[in-house]
Amino acid sequence: MNTMIDVAGLRIAFGASEVVKGVDFNVARGACFGIVGESGSGKSTVLRALAGLNRDWSGRIAFEGTPVGLKRSGAFYTKVQMVFQDPFGSLHPAQTIDRILSEFLLVNRTGDIDGRVNRALAEVALPPSVRFRFPHQLSGGQRQRVAIARALIAEPEVLLLDEPTSALDVSVQAEVLNLLADLRRRLGLTYVMVSHNLAVIAHLCEHMGVMQHGEMVEQLSTRTLREGGATHPHTRDLAALSLSLETVDAPAV
Repeated sequence: MNTMIDVAGLRIAFGASEVVKGVDFNVARGACFGIVGESGSGKSTVLRALAGLNRDWSGRIAFEGTPVGLKRSGAFYTKVQMVFQDPFGSLHPAQTIDRILSEFLLVNRTGDIDGRVNRALAEVALPPSVRFRFPHQLSGGQRQRVAIARALIAEPEVLLLDEPTSALDVSVQAEVLNLLADLRRRLGLTYVMVSHNLAVIAHLCEHMGVMQHGEMVEQLSTRTLREGGATHPHTRDLAALSLSLETVDAPAV
């Protein structure tokens, strides 16, 4: 397996409270690994450590075999980008979409800003007219597409997805998930996605880890889950609570 992400013995504590307790997993290049769990299980805390947003961790995090430290380089943030849960909160309300998408390119003194912004919008199926609007002038689904475009404009290899559809209604969730699946196929991206919704994880990811009380209590393939092969009681409970693993099902974008 050509491993893109390797996590071993990851522990994260806030003060005296240990919230992630020795998590191990790896993700193959071009794969999608989902982390599912209830609120407070530690799943988003793991993702933030991967992204370099949480420095209170110990253990090993490596990308393509190269360990990363508590501080990350500019090159890391070109390679690894994150899409956040709330598309409205993650986009500056006083900036146009053009400015939001151009910021990374301006900071890094990248050429062809006009062309790259237009290509990023096209990648997420947004019309050029969106470019000079403000976030509040867009729908929730459009805002999340802008957030994805902002991540893509860095031309990353890895996207870290923090509940990317939880703020959207079900029909829009399906559109965004199908977009993410299409982007992964076309661009060869590697995903790590966290969600409390097992149906969302099963829709997009081939493999998943189940978090409970800071521990990854089980890892299994989506196929094994669908076939009733989960072994840990918490995984089986999450599956039972899910109305259907096909809840998110819509024509491909």
